[in-house]
Amino acid sequence: MGLSLNEEFVVRVLETPFVPANNLIGFFKWSWKNPGFSVTTRAVDALVRAVCQSVRRKDTYSLWDLVKEIGEKENGVLNVGILNELIAQFAKLGKGKAGLEVFNAFGEYGCEPNADSYYFTIEALCRRSIFDWALSVCEKMLNASSLPDSEKVWNIISWFCKGRKVKDAYLVYLLAKEKNKYPPKTTVNFLIASLCREDGTISMAVEMLDDFSGEERKYAIKPYTAVIRGLCRSKDVDGAKRLLLKMIEAGPPPGNAVFNFVINGLSKAGEMEEAMKMMKLMETRGLKPDVYTYSVIMSGYAHGGMMKEACRVLSEAKRNHSKLSPVTYHTLIRGYCKLEQFDKAVELLGEMKEHGVQPNTDEYNKLIQSLCLKALDWQTAEKLLEEMKQNGLHLNGITRGLIRAVKELEEEGRATEELRVEA
Repeated sequence: MGLSLNEEFVVRVLETPFVPANNLIGFFKWSWKNPGFSVTTRAVDALVRAVCQSVRRKDTYSLWDLVKEIGEKENGVLNVGILNELIAQFAKLGKGKAGLEVFNAFGEYGCEPNADSYYFTIEALCRRSIFDWALSVCEKMLNASSLPDSEKVWNIISWFCKGRKVKDAYLVYLLAKEKNKYPPKTTVNFLIASLCREDGTISMAVEMLDDFSGEERKYAIKPYTAVIRGLCRSKDVDGAKRLLLKMIEAGPPPGNAVFNFVINGLSKAGEMEEAMKMMKLMETRGLKPDVYTYSVIMSGYAHGGMMKEACRVLSEAKRNHSKLSPVTYHTLIRGYCKLEQFDKAVELLGEMKEHGVQPNTDEYNKLIQSLCLKALDWQTAEKLLEEMKQNGLHLNGITRGLIRAVKELEEEGRATEELRVEA
């Protein structure tokens, strides 16, 4: 043909739109065999950019095979941009292992990974949920102190949080803060919430709260609430209480939810005096204790057998709320059953209906079981069963059988006693 190939001509062909990727790869291979053409970084870069617009996996793998061959035969041609483009393409295709293969070849081709190299490789691996390999790349990124821009940092933190790698997400956050690359507050909130899911990482979430200051702190109720909840869940109620008092002093102003978490934690720990003080503090701040607040305090008292105090709290709840929840009464009924004061439990069941709270099947079921197993009182159990029928509720077969069994047992015992007397 007598065609003279040079870099300019090859690049113009590679940049021609709408040419199939496999044709471009074939053209480049043909050009490479031409003695008049020398492979250059610009030509390879144009090829990679053109082929990476294709969504066919076969084309991308063929391109990678060609790039590897170029890297082996042509020294100094490949650069970081070319390899990053390939990793990003594998990430889009969800081919994490292939992306990591490109990343691991940097040293072989005399290239030094930059922030985007780490980012695209982590993205490729996280998309395939290969988090352990992604963490090894992240460790290298942290050691090199090479972070991408803030938006990409946000993505890395989010991926690790979703993959339950919150400690590593926290390390990325610390380096980002050191480099003044702060992710959006939505990401910070997500990281704090993720750290609060495990007992071993809540302390990290507490430390992150110190990063909120001034006007920003006033509106940080969501992360503060997450930390309070996590501390209570891990039974560090004292830590939750200290944080609540800090919120009162410096913000953000705690609402009902925050107080309820602490009150619930104190009640479960049996610290009823502190729980009542916390409720009074809640009221001094203009917050009205809700039904849940009263319920958890009653539960704490009932669990400790202090039914008199629990009933006093119930009376206060009825004064402040026109309608209570079944859970409120359920707590007291179980407390009375635990103390085997079944007459008061049945009385409280009737009081529920008077105050417009309809007992559910579970409520009846537990009370009937207690009457049969502990008090052997099948007569009261039968009355409750009749109430259930009238209210359109259905008692399961096991509990029905329990009523019959206790009744038959009593009748057999009576018959045996009569025979003994006659004898």
